[in-house]
Amino acid sequence: MTASDEPGWFPIALRLRGARVLVVGGGGIALNKIRLLLAHAARVEVLAPTLDDALTALRDAGQIHHIAAEARPDQLNAMLPGCRLVYAATDDRAVNRTVAARADALNIPVCAVDDPEPSSFITPAQIHRGPVRIAISTGGAAPVLARRLRERIEAAMPAGLDSLARFLRDARPHVVAHCPDIDRRRRVWEDFLDGPGGAAAQRGDTATARQVLDQLLDGTRTTGEVWLVGAGPGDPDLLTLRALHLMQNADSVLYDQLLPPTLLDRVRRDATRIFVGKQRDRHTMPQPDINAELIRRARAGERVLRLKGGDPFIFGRGGEEIEALVEAGIPFQVVPGITAASGCAAYAGIPLTHRDCAQSCLFVTGHARKDGTLDLPWERMAGAGQTIAIYMGVHALPDLCAMLVRHGLPPDWPAAIIERGTQPDQRVLTGTLDTLPDLARTSGIGSPALILVGEVVRHRVVSPPIG
Repeated sequence: MTASDEPGWFPIALRLRGARVLVVGGGGIALNKIRLLLAHAARVEVLAPTLDDALTALRDAGQIHHIAAEARPDQLNAMLPGCRLVYAATDDRAVNRTVAARADALNIPVCAVDDPEPSSFITPAQIHRGPVRIAISTGGAAPVLARRLRERIEAAMPAGLDSLARFLRDARPHVVAHCPDIDRRRRVWEDFLDGPGGAAAQRGDTATARQVLDQLLDGTRTTGEVWLVGAGPGDPDLLTLRALHLMQNADSVLYDQLLPPTLLDRVRRDATRIFVGKQRDRHTMPQPDINAELIRRARAGERVLRLKGGDPFIFGRGGEEIEALVEAGIPFQVVPGITAASGCAAYAGIPLTHRDCAQSCLFVTGHARKDGTLDLPWERMAGAGQTIAIYMGVHALPDLCAMLVRHGLPPDWPAAIIERGTQPDQRVLTGTLDTLPDLARTSGIGSPALILVGEVVRHRVVSPPIG
């Protein structure tokens, strides 16, 4: 082939089971290709004077056949006829090109690894999850980029995808027999994949998955499900993979005040969005009404996402919501999120624990009662050797600091406040119990913000700029 030709893809659906494939090379370069070929059940023959330890183990296990010889022209002429594919995978480009020229002359597809010019095909980076195959290629221009893209895609793929694919494969004849109309059958599959049936198949619960599928085939409306999902402290990149998966599959979402628009952009575009934002002294929707709305939508068959900042079970009232769901008989899932104390402290460079000064961390809420009083464990909070992380305490900051001093902490005890932690406009102020309230007031600090009290504040570090 000429330098202007572009090699074609190695089709991952190519039938290689039992086919002869020759790999020239006995080291790590060859090993990567051999593993791929074995996954396709090819009959692999390896031409190389010696094998490295990993290939030796494959030979001893009977998975490959080794021909201990150099890739000389006479040896190649003897071995190439009858091969389905050839890989030239040595660390010597001249040898690889000799192999490629011999194979090309016999019209046998050949790949000279990391050398597109003599290759008649290339091998894309591939992801295998049971029957699922995904390939990423840059046309041979940038193999490392293809591998990086594969890693990102693989990391975003939900666990259990192989179980789901196998269930769908096994159920396909049943669905075709009971639903001959193609359009309706497509809708059944979509509803199954996007609903509790798909989730059950992913986790290997085939009995529940089959029950849901049969209900869809019979036209029976199924009860929906509620997902209580922690969205983390603000940076969308801190979402868990599970949270992102559910956000992209929800029919409706009830979300709070603290969630930034960049995070909400990750929610499925056509999902119904209901703002139930909670601000100090003002709730758009009271908690009992939120509980009722979750139940109403789930009973209508929706997959309802209750999206909360931080973690649902850390000052997120998630416990109250699941109690209401249990009482109503509504299925639910809870997905933890990175809580503000962990996320904001990390982004501010403040360790929550430190062997020299803090062996424990106490999470408290600084949200005052309706009468303005703060009902907190002051004696416990005013001890040394710990870090106090105070949520929702911006408006009560002067009282919080004064009470900690009154119960035994010195006025010069280190303290910090982190506004809009983990987000691009994050601000961090450090001071003491005596100075922090005035610093926050004069700087115009507002919610959301996290307060940290303890000697760990003195250990704050900021990463130096790159370059």
